[in-house]
Amino acid sequence: MVTTQGGRAPILSDLMARPSFQATPGTRDLFAPDTDRWRVLTGIFADEASRAGFGQVVTPMFEDIGVFTRLGEASDVVSKELYDFEDKGGRRLALRPELTASVCRAFAQNRQLLPWKSWYAGAAFRQEKSQRGRFRQFDQVGAEVIGSHDPDLDVELIALAVRFYEQLGLVVGAEGPTGLTLLINSLGDKADRPAYLSALTDYFNASLDQLSEQSQQTLAVNPLRVLDSKRPQDAELVAAAPVLADFISAEATAAFERVQQGLDALGITYTVDPRLVRGLDYYTRTTFEFAANSLESAQNAVGGGGRYDGLVADLGGPDEPGVGFALGIDRTLIACDEAGVFATPEVNVDVWVVCTTGGLEAVGIADELRQAGYSVDRSFDNRSMKAQMKAANRSGAAIAVIVGDGEAAAGTVSVRPMRAPSGDTTGGPAEAGQDAGTKQREISRPDLVGTIKELLQP
Repeated sequence: MVTTQGGRAPILSDLMARPSFQATPGTRDLFAPDTDRWRVLTGIFADEASRAGFGQVVTPMFEDIGVFTRLGEASDVVSKELYDFEDKGGRRLALRPELTASVCRAFAQNRQLLPWKSWYAGAAFRQEKSQRGRFRQFDQVGAEVIGSHDPDLDVELIALAVRFYEQLGLVVGAEGPTGLTLLINSLGDKADRPAYLSALTDYFNASLDQLSEQSQQTLAVNPLRVLDSKRPQDAELVAAAPVLADFISAEATAAFERVQQGLDALGITYTVDPRLVRGLDYYTRTTFEFAANSLESAQNAVGGGGRYDGLVADLGGPDEPGVGFALGIDRTLIACDEAGVFATPEVNVDVWVVCTTGGLEAVGIADELRQAGYSVDRSFDNRSMKAQMKAANRSGAAIAVIVGDGEAAAGTVSVRPMRAPSGDTTGGPAEAGQDAGTKQREISRPDLVGTIKELLQP
């Protein structure tokens, strides 16, 4: 029976008065083993980035709103999706909708040796319509390089993302559900933009009534953003629009050719998409995007990036060029699920401690084995031997270490293998007293770590 403080049974008004909270729409809770998979993915990316000379950077989750308005007033990220607020000090702040601008602000404030190569993993926030793989709080991994115009860095970053995806089982250029498509384009330099924007404006204005209402509004602010429209009503006009490649400088063209030469040299398959502009206004020259074959075409992008020469200067730093990318963790994991790769890891503890002497013996045994490098768990609340053994079986532990009054008095413990050692797929949960041909045995307490090492070796 449920009781309140003092033993009084609750009345209906008590129960109705208690708040019932749920996660805010567009957010969700994550639990193990999904969080273990998340952690493994981030670790894989960290390893790949570290091997390429990138160091981790951690930036605040909120910044002065001006940091993010540099992303482009015409972009939905700024005009519709930004979580902005005023703090108690009267400062106008915003939750970061992406991490590149924060990294550039961090560099502008805290100068680093050039070229500065950094990687990150963290949450971003956008107030957009929630759908599969697209949340209002979402996580990304990404990498940035500030301080060099060299197009070989564009190639290195693309290759970093490609190798990371390969570690997950997603392969650029492969057919079928495990395949990714790499799209690349050049947006030229800022000096190339006015003539193209003028041609684009004239083109769309000539058929203004055929554009969606949203694209008409975008056209008035930034015609380039219209090319990013995924609305069916705009598709035909966008497909026939002038191509930016016809307007960019010889220098920008040469840089883009060098990027293609670098990708060819690495054997990375790509497609040049002259309509690829990405969703933020800071991009210049190289832009790229990864699309998953296993996802629906309208929502198949799992990551992308490009050059943003000029963004650091816009944020108060020196006029240093930059290039980078961000990969969405949620969308990437969905692509992996659809492709049948990078499965959720099976996470089992090595040892489960069963103690019927009051618990202090279990405290010492668990701590000793954890210090020796093993994962260890135990039951609490002085549960019965039978209940603790059931918990040990459910845990998937390889070994149960059992200590009762007799063992405690004799300075021993009983060791019971519960399943085959790591790497051996022939074993399963043990019957009482044995598994995989090995019986329970009683050993001297000082021999415990050595015995566990012997039993758990492949």
